[in-house]
Amino acid sequence: MVSGLSQNPSAQSPVAATLIGRVASVSGGHATLSLAELPTASDDDQATVGKFVAIIANRAMVIGLISEVKQEFVTAGQGDPASRNVARLELIGEIKTDQRGVARFQRGINNYPKIGDGAVLMSERELRVIYGAADHDRAHIGDLPQNTNIRVHMNIDDLVSRHFAVLGSTGVGKSSGVVVILQNILSVRPNLRIFLIDPHNEYSSSFGDKAHVFTPRNLRLPFWLFNFEETVEAFLGGPAGADEEVEILSDVIPLAKAAYLQYRGPDRQLMKKRDSKTIGFSADTPVPYRLDDLLGLLDERMGKLENRSSRVVYHKLISRIQAVRNHPRYAFMFENANLGGDIMADILSQLFRLPPNGKPMTIMQLSGFPAEVIDSVVSVLTRMAFDFGVWSDGAAPLLFVCEEAHRYAPADSKLGFLPTRRALSRIAKEGRKYGVYLGLVTQRPSEIDPMIISQCNTLFVMRLSNDRDQAFIRAAASDATENLLSFIPSLGMREVFAFGSGIALPSRMRFKELAASMRPNSESAGNTRADANDISRELIATVIERWRSASMNFKNALDGEGGDGDTSLPLPMPAQSRPAPGAAGDLTRQGLLRKPLEAVAAAGASPSN
Repeated sequence: MVSGLSQNPSAQSPVAATLIGRVASVSGGHATLSLAELPTASDDDQATVGKFVAIIANRAMVIGLISEVKQEFVTAGQGDPASRNVARLELIGEIKTDQRGVARFQRGINNYPKIGDGAVLMSERELRVIYGAADHDRAHIGDLPQNTNIRVHMNIDDLVSRHFAVLGSTGVGKSSGVVVILQNILSVRPNLRIFLIDPHNEYSSSFGDKAHVFTPRNLRLPFWLFNFEETVEAFLGGPAGADEEVEILSDVIPLAKAAYLQYRGPDRQLMKKRDSKTIGFSADTPVPYRLDDLLGLLDERMGKLENRSSRVVYHKLISRIQAVRNHPRYAFMFENANLGGDIMADILSQLFRLPPNGKPMTIMQLSGFPAEVIDSVVSVLTRMAFDFGVWSDGAAPLLFVCEEAHRYAPADSKLGFLPTRRALSRIAKEGRKYGVYLGLVTQRPSEIDPMIISQCNTLFVMRLSNDRDQAFIRAAASDATENLLSFIPSLGMREVFAFGSGIALPSRMRFKELAASMRPNSESAGNTRADANDISRELIATVIERWRSASMNFKNALDGEGGDGDTSLPLPMPAQSRPAPGAAGDLTRQGLLRKPLEAVAAAGASPSN
């Protein structure tokens, strides 16, 4: 018998073999225990929700988790109703001994218990059999709340290769849980590269010297790496209401790419002019082109037009492109974009750590980028991660982790940026074949594309207070797990209900506590002792300067003030005007923001706006 347990559990030690009840009913995935009265039992011997139970059935120990305890009343004859306490079990798996006498846990039930079989609370020994020990495949990510001596170990290959998601409301320790998971992945699989989308700049200090952090100051993401949809989003703020401009760009961008090659021979001499239509470039082909060539082609076409309204369309388009290029917050797209010719290999090497050079992780901090272009940036990065995996046949495995995933792959198809959702969807559905794996992090699981999250085989569910989010998780869980999700609203800080292929059995556990220096910024204590007497007029003036510079938007210059096709005031920014959180301070410190009026002048617009 496993662990020395026999059909007479009471003969064992009190912790491992105190009989708590007997099987009263059994169904495919559930069992009901009629609980014994234990008036002298300690709290450790009581059958309570969340504890694991072992039932000795034939040649195996059947493992169940208590999901409900209640009192039932039974009327016998004409006497007063009698009561009994019952516990509902979710049957999860079995512990068996192999031919060498080694106890092993396996999911699924082959030997169902019989009516009357005794049940005991599981001892530490059996729990350790289930959760295993740290080795070359497993990592310690947390402990059981009901017994902190039991460490929960997770199979890293099963976790990563089948995608995972971390779900939980704000303030429950979700970001710390993400750090714990990723730190253990780096420890067990040091050759696996990790790319983390960090919308709120909170993870930069959590991984020490293992991570390379990209910000608008040090990122090079040339505009010519954007595909056509991403380019339209960046230049025009989306295709809505700009059908003519979109059509013009679709014709001219391939010509600009062809023109670039004509001026980039082996000795940087002018090459023989070729017909751009025979080169085979599309607007999506990731090859360099010069913005001056693009603007020159637009100007040339505009000069051949006689219709004034058609000329206005070209003039608007040229003005938009020039204004975006000149705006200091778009420097990461345009500054030195063509120096050194085709630098795509260098960019891929830096972004995806090829080779890692001791830093296998990339953290892409989005706070600081213009809000209008963040969707395009995330789309470019996600798409390139997948495409590199496809065209390299999975030569360099990558885990792509997306924080605030509901922003980039919303359930409502009318929201968000379609190319970003499409890129995440491709990783979710096809990434495993090409060594590109997905980790999703969100506080609103009900607002994320259900198809994408359904591809995540391991879920870490922290406290969720929203009824829609809870219902979404119940719908995503298997029948055997659904009843266990009643734990979710009562989970404490850093507590998580984890289930799926990465963990031995569905478990309520608590993530390891991080050292203060490793905690994400969002979970660091705020400073409530700051003295407002230290705030000077100079500081206030600096704040106003950052504030205004970060929120520059010139949409009304064209839509409201130009009037009747007057394009004397160009449109340097796409449609939205909301700056990314924290953008002003970050960019000012990095020297990327000019004074407000200087920024306007650089964009070529009137300061009056």
